[in-house]
Amino acid sequence: MADALPQRRPHTDVETVSGVRGLSSSEVVLDGAVRQGWWLVVDEAAGPGRIVAGPFPDRAEAGWAVDALVDGGPDDVRSIYGTGRADGGVDRRPSPHDWAWLAHLSAQLDRLPEGWDAGLPDDDPLGTLVVEVAAALVEAGLSAHDSTGTDQVGGVCLSPEPSLGGIVVTWRQHDRMSVEQVHGAAADVMVQQAMSRALAEVLQVRGFVVDAFGGASGHLVRLTA
Repeated sequence: MADALPQRRPHTDVETVSGVRGLSSSEVVLDGAVRQGWWLVVDEAAGPGRIVAGPFPDRAEAGWAVDALVDGGPDDVRSIYGTGRADGGVDRRPSPHDWAWLAHLSAQLDRLPEGWDAGLPDDDPLGTLVVEVAAALVEAGLSAHDSTGTDQVGGVCLSPEPSLGGIVVTWRQHDRMSVEQVHGAAADVMVQQAMSRALAEVLQVRGFVVDAFGGASGHLVRLTA
């Protein structure tokens, strides 16, 4: 077994990544079993890419295999999740990480006020905007405020406003800051302003149209034309 990926060859050859054996196209399906997992592929001008190694059981191992490539290996190797085809390509599929992310985002959306989407058709752009804004903020590491929970720990508040053509986005601090004001009223105000600015900046970086709303205590994320 070789210690490194050789120069590009037809995908019918077996490749190796620092002792990690790849699969030939004839090995992608064994005894009728579909091979699914993380694959290393090389993009080619003639097609979407060919398998050079895999499948790996998790993304970390695939990433390690990419990093382990030495001089002389194929250029532009990347890892993707999917099902290996007999022709040496990969049909992309949602990875376990994708499913975990969707479950997490769904749980965050469940924190929005009950009935926020009442009366909105399934294809209403405002409903789509809510999901996109929530996703952008959660990806930034921010959690939605649980308006239905008993523990008022704070977070992002999203209020769809059809009459305004967008979503009002505000920040809710922990009760210790906003209700009990254990650090004083001045700290409460300054932290609130800082978090409001931060929300607006994150959303602007992500390409949303953001306007000040309510005396800068919140912001309106508008639907684009």
